[in-house]
Amino acid sequence: MGNAALRELAVIEEVSFDALSGVVAVDAHNWLYRYLTTTVRFTNEDAYTTEDGTEVANLIGIVQGLPKFFEHDLTPVFVFDGGVTDLKSDEIEQRREQRERYEEQLETAREEADAAVVSRLESRTQRLTDVIHETTRELLTHLDVPIVEAPAEGEAQAAHMARTGAVEFVGSEDYDALLLGAPFTLRQLTSSGDPERMDFEATLEKHNLTWEQLVDIAILCGTDFNDGVDGIGPKTAVQLVHEHGDLWGVLEAQGAYVEHAEVLRELFLNPDVTDEYTLDTDLSPDIDAAREYVDDWGVPDSTVENGFERIEDSVAQTGLDDWM
Repeated sequence: MGNAALRELAVIEEVSFDALSGVVAVDAHNWLYRYLTTTVRFTNEDAYTTEDGTEVANLIGIVQGLPKFFEHDLTPVFVFDGGVTDLKSDEIEQRREQRERYEEQLETAREEADAAVVSRLESRTQRLTDVIHETTRELLTHLDVPIVEAPAEGEAQAAHMARTGAVEFVGSEDYDALLLGAPFTLRQLTSSGDPERMDFEATLEKHNLTWEQLVDIAILCGTDFNDGVDGIGPKTAVQLVHEHGDLWGVLEAQGAYVEHAEVLRELFLNPDVTDEYTLDTDLSPDIDAAREYVDDWGVPDSTVENGFERIEDSVAQTGLDDWM
């Protein structure tokens, strides 16, 4: 899910890692895809491709990305997507078609031996294969990182966990966690430097909105589930919702229509989530087993050793009892 236009409305501030502590429910698909594409773009293909051609760049990405949590007072919990929401099928199809276009361009770039373009397009054509899903879960298990399987959208499950107090933060690069009511979302966890903290209640207060009205504004602007209403951006949507009360008042006043409007609202206000999960955040990573697992997949030690050393150092410095 996207809703990047919400950045104009969201209360977001950059915070130091040193000022943060607690458990982060990470949108696994979002986090993993970003590290996967970065690894593919900037790492030699031989480092993450097995002899039979299976790509496991995710293993490198995980080892490089997890230290950011372990070195600070943050405990990651990875939340994986379950079933796909029906209304999102069009968005998925569009992404598939775009990936196919990239794959065609990639073949041309390879024929022309354009290394820079090949590298860029290889990162854009990545997909989370069954092998990547399987090996990701296995490596996280060796590192004792908790895993939660969502019944539907991982980000919705993560937001639910934050709203019910099971975790302190949602970790996602997207803005939908705001619409899903996550009290605090940490963004840019996959970037260099400090993260951003997005504040749900402060956002509502700043614009004098209810949660329902914030969702209405997003629907008017467009989400991954709908195209929105032509000519209505975030600031205009806020003004219209203040004038007309809610989505239906705005649509009536504008003579506009949004298909499945009630269903769209419920996807954010009452998503399919579960409380049937266990969450043990007293971590005891088996780094030797993790190293061996990555090595078994043919990933060179030189590619991941720095990440493992950072994890090892963080264990030695903080002590396992602090990882709670």
